[in-house]
Amino acid sequence: MSTDTVRTAAAADERATAERRREQRGWYVYDWACSVYSTSVLTVFLGPYLTEIAKAAADPEGYVHPLGIPVRAGSFFAYTVSLSVIVSVFVMPLAGAAADRTGRKKPLLAVAAYLGSAATAGMFFLDGERYLLGGFLLIVANASLAVSMVLYNSYLPQIAPPEERDAVSSRGWAFGYASGALVLVANLVLFLAHDSFGVSEATAVRICLASAGVWWGAFTLVPLKRLRDRRTPAQEAGTSSRGGWQQLRATVRDMRGHPHTLAFLLAYLVYNDGVQTVISQASVYGSEELGLGQSTLIVAVLLVQLLAVAGALAMGRLARAYGAKRTILGSLVAWTVTIGAGYFLPAGAPAWFFVLAAGIGLVLGGTQALSRSLFSHLVPQGKEAEYFSAYEISDRGMAWLGPMIFGLTYQLTGSYRDAIVSLVAFFLLGFALLARVPVRRAVRDAGNPVPDRI
Repeated sequence: MSTDTVRTAAAADERATAERRREQRGWYVYDWACSVYSTSVLTVFLGPYLTEIAKAAADPEGYVHPLGIPVRAGSFFAYTVSLSVIVSVFVMPLAGAAADRTGRKKPLLAVAAYLGSAATAGMFFLDGERYLLGGFLLIVANASLAVSMVLYNSYLPQIAPPEERDAVSSRGWAFGYASGALVLVANLVLFLAHDSFGVSEATAVRICLASAGVWWGAFTLVPLKRLRDRRTPAQEAGTSSRGGWQQLRATVRDMRGHPHTLAFLLAYLVYNDGVQTVISQASVYGSEELGLGQSTLIVAVLLVQLLAVAGALAMGRLARAYGAKRTILGSLVAWTVTIGAGYFLPAGAPAWFFVLAAGIGLVLGGTQALSRSLFSHLVPQGKEAEYFSAYEISDRGMAWLGPMIFGLTYQLTGSYRDAIVSLVAFFLLGFALLARVPVRRAVRDAGNPVPDRI
């Protein structure tokens, strides 16, 4: 091989690496954009605020009656989260099928992102007794976020080679948590000094909710500019034409030929259900059971965000040393201990709630980031969108059981302590299922190269 040929090849490799890095940086920014919704809206403000609106609309026995169904006002938010997840189950396969059929992920990502950001911005109009409007906007925003994450996650195998995926996925989560922390600082200033800004406390909350939607929409422009679609020969020929549920059934049938990939998804479905429920219900537990004020909850979630940045990056490094599977298993032990300890927190004691928040923050980002990167190794090449559609159904689309159990436990016992400790079962069962998955064999069965550590 001539010197000129070697130089030309080296220059081409450098250009390809530079383009890959540019795409990766654009990919990170979508986490930066949408994570503010998860943090400011779903985790901090909307749960307590929507619960108060529902209580204002409740009858003397403390029940609201959406569609004539008696629901305890304190359970309305949890039930709505569950319903939003069930709606997501129906729309995510449609998005995955459309992405597979056309190869055009970016337009679909744009539609989902801007529908979700518009619904979030519309939360500014929640006041009085408009709990039904709040429930509707929550369902639209949650379902839109779920669809966008199907498309977003399916880019990971395309923009990062196997040896980079743990690090790239962890950086994406770190960007998201850093964004959430930054916006929460602004939220905290507005909420605590609302009188100085000439607005009521309720108006300050509505501004915080709406600003998350504006942030989401504005920063989505970056990944839409930098990410690029890649069309397969089947997509160019227009031969991939299954509908949403037909595509999902075909994907599940295909996964039967990769039983270890399917076993990982089952384990992830279980323990991630616990993670998602903690994220959505922790502020309700803090406000309703522990009697903590909104400012305390904001500081606690800010602490989670800051520690989650460090935790995601640290667990990414641990995965390089010990493998992603072992690191995830260790995080599930930490989840079990932390949530179990949450049952015993004394009411009216912010310091202990901050300790709980610190424990959650240290494992939250890493558990999610490493699960995503580990799954990317188990996906056969050319089937990223359809497999990540199934993954996202496990991530968000099937995460209805935790909130449902949380809401039912409270409805039956009237105790949020009983509701929070019920979530420990998800982490214990998830640990047992994941421990049985032979991930190295699963990677080989998917036809992918096996990293030195996995």
